[in-house]
Amino acid sequence: MNGEHHYRLTSTWTGNRGTGTSGYRDYDRAVTLQVAGKPDLAASADRPFRGDPERWNPEDLLLAALSECHLLSYLHACVTVGVVVTAYEDDATGTMVLDGNGGGAFREVVLRPRVTVADASMIEAAEAAHAQANAWCFIANSVNFPVRHEATIVAALQ
Repeated sequence: MNGEHHYRLTSTWTGNRGTGTSGYRDYDRAVTLQVAGKPDLAASADRPFRGDPERWNPEDLLLAALSECHLLSYLHACVTVGVVVTAYEDDATGTMVLDGNGGGAFREVVLRPRVTVADASMIEAAEAAHAQANAWCFIANSVNFPVRHEATIVAALQ
């Protein structure tokens, strides 16, 4: 599976209230994200940036991408070492810091996966699989801030 992989997305601004960007408060931050063959995603800016809090924002999407990429990489890592995962849920958080000049950057993301494995004998290998998953995660390898993991692993059978 070596080589390049290409992705295509269309972002369409749908927030023209009739006067375009005639003023900072005169337009909506509504965006529709489209990928061929998938449902449209309603997006916007985050609420502090005059966005619609009911829509996905870029910060939500970045956090979601990191969480899902780790989850999928982790499941693969577990398969390779014989760990049977029966449940996985992540409560991910991200910290973004504004620079005072209109920009900012994420400082870190912390993933807090709660993993259930089939048997207690798998817990140690399940814990170690998080490091492998982080090394394999395309998205974590593409950001310039730390992505930490605070996993909890329990066994369905003790």
